Amino acid sequence: MPQLAPVVLKDYAAADHTFSPRGISGGVATLVQSNGVPIADKELSISKTKTTTGRSKVLVKLKVPVVQDATVNGVTRPTVVRTAYAELTLTFDNTSSIIERGDMRAYLQNLMASFFAADAIDNLLELY
Repeated sequence: MPQLAPVVLKDYAAADHTFSPRGISGGVATLVQSNGVPIADKELSISKTKTTTGRSKVLVKLKVPVVQDATVNGVTRPTVVRTAYAELTLTFDNTSSIIERGDMRAYLQNLMASFFAADAIDNLLELY
């Protein structure tokens, strides 16, 4: 069983972002990158459960809010202006091997690095 530990992820500009453990609740491990203002926390979570058919299900979620200071009646406070969400669900049969599961992870890593995914995600281009 992996221990909850900080994770460093790179952004589009290849800058490092450290997500530190917040805790585990209900089987969901949560990590955050915080600047001290909770509404601005970037949040990463991962959980592993069993489906009703007995398959192993891994769910990874990432939430990245964009926060700007808003001034109302002379009072400035941080305000969420939009939030990006990502959700990845992987489901494996109990007879799957570590190589099959590792292949799935590698396929997804390579897909995210492909021009195909970059155009669909970064440029919001439709497929044809």
